[in-house]
Amino acid sequence: MIGIVGGGVAGLAAARRLQTAGHDVRVFEASDDLGGLAASYETAGDPIEKYYHHLSGSEETIVDLIEELGLGDKLEWPIGKNAYYIDGQIHPMDKPWEILAFPHWSVYDTFRLGMLVLDVDVSEGIPKFDTFDDLEDFEDVSVREFCLRHTTENVYETFFEPLLDAKFGERKEDVSAAWLLGRIKFRGERDLLKGEPLGYLDGGFYQFTNALVDDVGRDVIETRVRVTDVGIEGGAATTLTVERGEAGDAETFDVDGVVVAAMPNVLEALTGYECDIEFQGTVCTLVSMENSLTDTYWLNVADDAPFGALIEHTNFIDESHYGGEHLLYVPKYIQSPEDPAWQDSDEEVEERWLDGLESLFPDFDRSQVNWMKTARNPRTAPVYERGYLDMVVPYDLADDVGDGVYYAGMASEAQYPERSLNGAIVAGYECADRIIE
Repeated sequence: MIGIVGGGVAGLAAARRLQTAGHDVRVFEASDDLGGLAASYETAGDPIEKYYHHLSGSEETIVDLIEELGLGDKLEWPIGKNAYYIDGQIHPMDKPWEILAFPHWSVYDTFRLGMLVLDVDVSEGIPKFDTFDDLEDFEDVSVREFCLRHTTENVYETFFEPLLDAKFGERKEDVSAAWLLGRIKFRGERDLLKGEPLGYLDGGFYQFTNALVDDVGRDVIETRVRVTDVGIEGGAATTLTVERGEAGDAETFDVDGVVVAAMPNVLEALTGYECDIEFQGTVCTLVSMENSLTDTYWLNVADDAPFGALIEHTNFIDESHYGGEHLLYVPKYIQSPEDPAWQDSDEEVEERWLDGLESLFPDFDRSQVNWMKTARNPRTAPVYERGYLDMVVPYDLADDVGDGVYYAGMASEAQYPERSLNGAIVAGYECADRIIE
């Protein structure tokens, strides 16, 4: 039997892959929810994810799995409109003429940014088409240094720096240019006349999680059970111990291998393997409104607001799917547990968000809000600092822990340079394939 620690997408993907090759598996999840960050809320219509979700065109592995699970006919690719809020105005940023019309940039600013987005290096005057092929070349370069070299100081100050402030806060100076370049490549597939098509499952991503759970088999998945020990004997994993219920009743299983598909602190607690990657948390509030706030899906905010972005889901998926409710995500990344947004109650956080919305949008009427729900997670994404690749946890931990110990969590290479559901599946597959081989 292969024991899998964690019932998120990575653990479930590993389980499915192993079963296909004839292995017996058991999946152990500490919480009530399967699917990790893909858990959902109920609405007046379809369920909706607690944390905003969509797919980019480059995420081929999850698209293949969706097809295999029989959900291919539900995968749609509507356009996710992007815009930028600065100096009290919303500026669309999808089509070339919209970008050219951005009043804070000169033609030269726009040209330099456009060349970067198109993977063309003009920093030395002669266009080069292979400079950005290898992200590792930019691992030790700061985002600011990279932007000043490959765009302009004005583009950095009016565009990239506010985004970095929102994403990484006081850690922005530590972030690697490889992360920014990887994000540009990750989100680079767009229709020049329409914008960027993004993937979403008609009815919500909960269907993907449910189909994956059903395919693996609910009889081999256990929730509300805590793995407390991975036994290593003779240099190999031989047992896995779990505790159930408040009484902490323990049971030990004989195993042929263990896949830890959880955060690296869980890996360290079970095996002693230390990971130096730091993570940021998220406070994410979903707001149900009677009316739409904007006509934009993803609005980056370059303003002194308590949040750095607003994601209006029902400008991406029509509100008719949710009983006519207009749904808006208000997220904030947390770099420290001392952040007031982390310390405050849900009610206090939600009041702060409403104050911020009123400040940005004078016509916003909080009486039109139907309900608000706030989700929190202390580790939703790594801080992609310089030298990040030197800190990723190997898939196979035979040399560091023992034969038969594998890692498929968020600190794996598959989640570099941007974390995603696709990366979680890749990590699960990588571990499963090593066991199969």
